[in-house]
Amino acid sequence: MRPSNFLTTQQRLALERIVHRPRGDHGVARRANAILLLDDGKSYAQIAEFLYIDDDTVRGWFNRFEAGGWDALERFDWQGGQSHLTAAQQTALNDWLETRLCRDTGQIRAHIAAEFGVCYSHSGCLKLLHRLGFEYRKPKALPRVADEGAQRDFIAFYEGLLNNLPAETVYFADAVHPEYQTRPAFGWIKKGSETAVKTTSGRGRVNIHGAICLENFDAPFVEPVTVDGDSAVQLLGKIEANNPAKSIIHVIWDNAPYHKCESVKQWLSRDDCRIHLIQLPTYCPHLNPIERLWAVMHAHVTHNRFYTTQKQFAEAILKFFRETIPKQWRAFRDKVTDNFRVISHRNFRVLA
Repeated sequence: MRPSNFLTTQQRLALERIVHRPRGDHGVARRANAILLLDDGKSYAQIAEFLYIDDDTVRGWFNRFEAGGWDALERFDWQGGQSHLTAAQQTALNDWLETRLCRDTGQIRAHIAAEFGVCYSHSGCLKLLHRLGFEYRKPKALPRVADEGAQRDFIAFYEGLLNNLPAETVYFADAVHPEYQTRPAFGWIKKGSETAVKTTSGRGRVNIHGAICLENFDAPFVEPVTVDGDSAVQLLGKIEANNPAKSIIHVIWDNAPYHKCESVKQWLSRDDCRIHLIQLPTYCPHLNPIERLWAVMHAHVTHNRFYTTQKQFAEAILKFFRETIPKQWRAFRDKVTDNFRVISHRNFRVLA
């Protein structure tokens, strides 16, 4: 229920003197102003709009005034650099926070009040968290990965392979399915301005089964209706045709069913086949540089781009592979690399 007409004449006069005081503390005057407006019958939301604060803050001020009078409201003990928690309490709070991921300060403030008997406001809790070294950000999405030994074995194998390629070459291959949807991405925008990108209504996609050779950035691809064993065979055929002088062409890709299906096995069984397939360790997309090429493709074609029709979208995707890569591949070499590393869950605090 909205409070009103709760101040005595003496209380109103005292608050009005604080509001009109020429050199008084601005924060104190704002609180006095809020209490006067509440007494006049204004709502929490109206006062919050007047003072450019949130209505929970106004409600909190009234509760403090109602519980302890002006003396309680006048105190700013939850602000400033001095924490109300002891060093031991801060250590305990830090340990508690390290075991969970709190989405907002409400849960943290409730824990502090229950455990230590200290009440913090939202802003005061934020300052405490910053002093303890916490920041508000999302956890990284940690893919399910192979064990560290399998990753190290592959990296060692790959490095050995590169050292013995007199008449051989290596390609990395995979499939990607860019969807006909606007993908907003970060960029520098003038502060205070409202910048937007139109969204699409369709949900179609383009299927690309492609490969990349890091030595010369040859990037053959096929555009099948469905990515399957037939598209894999077509891609392998293109890779082989692009390398007539190579005795062996090593193609590294993942363990997708269409990469090891019967049609692929039959094609590889040809007497004159020069393709040698190498399977990546399970759950290791980070060991396939073509994933980085897909990221470059999205940055050039889909991020912050609106296409009126799905046909225009598909043409832009295909143009990237047919024209952009051959013309600008040198600019991509520092982004599409074989600078591999072992990913370990031990390097992260993994949420349950």
